[in-house]
Amino acid sequence: MKISVYAKPKSHKEYIKQVDENHYIVAVKEPPAEGYANRAIIKALADFFQKSPSQLEIISGETSKNKIIEIYE
Repeated sequence: MKISVYAKPKSHKEYIKQVDENHYIVAVKEPPAEGYANRAIIKALADFFQKSPSQLEIISGETSKNKIIEIYE
């Protein structure tokens, strides 16, 4: 399953908001430097979907706020 994520790094509050079936807004406290925010987004989504972080992968948008994330079964 692929989902579209709008990332909000360096947020004061951490949250995941589902916009529609395949679009999410994910806010994390980590900065976007050196992949900290990407790792935090993967961990937050893994908890949200009750998956292991190794079952999620950013397939597009590593350095962008708009990301495509693949969730493997």
